[in-house]
Amino acid sequence: MLESNHKLSRRNAVAAAASSAALLAIGCSQEDSTQPEDQKADSSEAEEIAQVTEPSAGKSDTSDNEVASERKTMQVQYLEIVTKEAEAACELYGEIHGVSFGEPDPNLGGARTAEMADGSKFAVRAPMHDGEKPVTRAYVLVDDIEKAVENAKKAGAQIAVPPMPIPGHGTCAIYFHGGIEAGLWQRES
Repeated sequence: MLESNHKLSRRNAVAAAASSAALLAIGCSQEDSTQPEDQKADSSEAEEIAQVTEPSAGKSDTSDNEVASERKTMQVQYLEIVTKEAEAACELYGEIHGVSFGEPDPNLGGARTAEMADGSKFAVRAPMHDGEKPVTRAYVLVDDIEKAVENAKKAGAQIAVPPMPIPGHGTCAIYFHGGIEAGLWQRES
């Protein structure tokens, strides 16, 4: 029984890694498993992705160092919390982490931001309209936001906010996929 559970866990881990690897190409977050059948990768695509995400499934003569140097990474540029309790949230995070939040920035929807260790921003703001619900949304850094948005569409994402310049900050976009709201961010050049 233990061996059977181990195989099932490994299979689930490989499947999760495969879908993550497919979405890394567009800068997306992990999707849930409820996507329609016509959007799921066929088995040959999944096997190809698994070979990229699982070194032992690919060429056996490739060293771990070579595989590691070929992996792409993701960086969150802007982590946004939207809450009706924005001031209380800033106080809470300030107390917990010993940080100070700046004044509301009108270019960021009135968000107050604090710098994270890697230089990215942690932002807290109130909803900008009655239809905006509380959410925590990560904006992943991309080199070409137009291309990333097109790739997100191809992967089945719904573009909620197309690329939008934010003076003094860069360009952002928001998409929905698998019940998750996520963002893309391109720095100013």
